[in-house]
Amino acid sequence: MLHCATMNKDEIYSESLANIANFNFDAQVADVFPDMIERSVPGYRAIITMIETLTEHYAQPGSTLYDLGCSLGAATLSMRRGIATDGCTIVAVDSSEAMIERCRKNLSLEHYPTPIEMVCADIRHVEITDASVVILNFTLQFIPPTERRQLLEKIHNGMRPGGVLILSEKVFFADKHLNTLLADIHHDFKRAHGYSDLEVSQKRSALENVLVPETIPDHRERLLQSGFSSCDVWFQCFNFMSMLAIK
Repeated sequence: MLHCATMNKDEIYSESLANIANFNFDAQVADVFPDMIERSVPGYRAIITMIETLTEHYAQPGSTLYDLGCSLGAATLSMRRGIATDGCTIVAVDSSEAMIERCRKNLSLEHYPTPIEMVCADIRHVEITDASVVILNFTLQFIPPTERRQLLEKIHNGMRPGGVLILSEKVFFADKHLNTLLADIHHDFKRAHGYSDLEVSQKRSALENVLVPETIPDHRERLLQSGFSSCDVWFQCFNFMSMLAIK
């Protein structure tokens, strides 16, 4: 997992707010992000841990590996630990300067031979070249739905044959009963990890117009349309999942 100098508790939505702004990956969020995501995303630790194993399997010699939407670098570090071949480079990208700043500090705490290039940019504007492993770890959901296929096509076109995309997302379900049940279970998960009903409610409002989830079939169909030869879910916990898409 991510080793941070400090683990600040997420209390951003603990007090009643008169106006709830759209969620933003600013300095306030970056300060508490490790705690926030551990207490908000079921299965997050398992996904991060398995990225190391998947990287060991798919990283190709002399290739580039990308973490698109790297936040504080948890997936980047897991990817670097899993590289078992020579000549690789990792490119870690995030559009938040606050995230990139803290990510750089976190990456400096571990020393592995694979170099990491940090890029502060919108992932839609980053060129993907000679890639064997690409990670979109709870990132695509923040891209406007109309622009998601274009991004996936760019990733596919920049990958080597046999390369893999690891796509982790919050999802919803066409079955209304199942969708409501799993959403309620997710809220129970957050409460069990110390979030109050007020925090759950205000965080949901802040994310409403920012995080736009889709169904698993939507993701699968788009990945195949973008050129990937195969794709399917390798991990799911409630309404959170991770898929593998292979070129």
